[in-house]
Amino acid sequence: MSRQTRLRRHLITKIKLHPVAGVYLGTESAKIKNSATVDFLVLALNAEAVTVGSFTQNSFCAAPVIIAKNNLNKNNIRALVINSGNANAGTGQQGLADAQQTCQLIADELGCDATQVLPFSTGVIGENLPMDKIAMAIPMAIANLSVTNWQKAAQAILTTDLVTKTYSKIVNIDGHASTITGIAKGSGMIHPNMATLLSFITTDAKITQQCLQAIMSKALTKSFNRITVDGDTSTNDACTLSATQQATMPTIDTIDSIGYKQFSVAIEKCMVDLAQQIIRDGEGATKFITIIVESAKNITEALKVANTVALSPLVKTALFASDPNWGRILAAVGRSGIEDFNIEALQIYLGDVLLVENGSRAASYTEQAGQAVMDCQEITICIVLNRGQITETIWTTDFSYDYVKINAEYRS
Repeated sequence: MSRQTRLRRHLITKIKLHPVAGVYLGTESAKIKNSATVDFLVLALNAEAVTVGSFTQNSFCAAPVIIAKNNLNKNNIRALVINSGNANAGTGQQGLADAQQTCQLIADELGCDATQVLPFSTGVIGENLPMDKIAMAIPMAIANLSVTNWQKAAQAILTTDLVTKTYSKIVNIDGHASTITGIAKGSGMIHPNMATLLSFITTDAKITQQCLQAIMSKALTKSFNRITVDGDTSTNDACTLSATQQATMPTIDTIDSIGYKQFSVAIEKCMVDLAQQIIRDGEGATKFITIIVESAKNITEALKVANTVALSPLVKTALFASDPNWGRILAAVGRSGIEDFNIEALQIYLGDVLLVENGSRAASYTEQAGQAVMDCQEITICIVLNRGQITETIWTTDFSYDYVKINAEYRS
């Protein structure tokens, strides 16, 4: 069994996915990938549901992203439609027309308006959607809508992923039970400001649209915008959070309420868990890396340092080789662009092993101690700047031969 397989093995265990009242899922094999694998998903919502979302920061965003952002502003979303195998990106006006037509076909089946449908696509860029296959898949997916179809839904949105990413909890919100269930996909082209990921999270909580958006925006900064595999931000990534209002609980309508604070914590846990599952299933990944920057002046500075280390090919390949070449970490920190950087104050830890202090290798450091940490599959790098009070954490992977192979053969 390879190191990569061992890293992902725990993800294969299927957790219990609790149904969410007011959420119905239907899947189909549209054969967009030219296989029998499910690659098409319809997620239908009850009329009372409210939905918020966040989308890629890539200027060349895909056609479904443009349509979804426009439709989301109209509120009262009744369905999400997702296909894998084709990104419908870089497809110009035809791509927009295809995304619009997909929404209309869903709306015709569900008896709602096309602006109440959000489209999402993931896969190869630059190819038009096979609309004949989409049109055939839609009625079949809707025919098998069910509250229990979460596992198939998680499979339908995958591309280069090896395993599904799922989360489901029943949480206590101000003395009332509320269900949170969500799925995600993502393996490569992962970087902050959203990445090549899709995530669809649902809950039966009673909450206003304004409060739901505030909770999601805050949770994103600690989850999907704190992961990176390779520094590439995709054209298609998106995350939605839908609340069906079906739980027996008071409506969360103010940020000062106990319910708001408890629900905010619960959603952040969900999104962090899904984000970390994406990193564990990173393309070619053999190691799960946590990078913590402590005592920074501000958030921007902390993230600049963390991402410079996380995206360094030399650091990532050393992690893959289990080589305690701490000089690569030191060099990455040094080129991160911190102004007025006092290197004498810097400390760098590999696990609990102090690597650097007083501007050079720590006197207590031994190669044996460093090697013991590097041999682990889960590694923490802690960089203490001693410049302020801010701490930030991101998660990343190593850089293996398989990453190159996967992406070199992506369209094969």
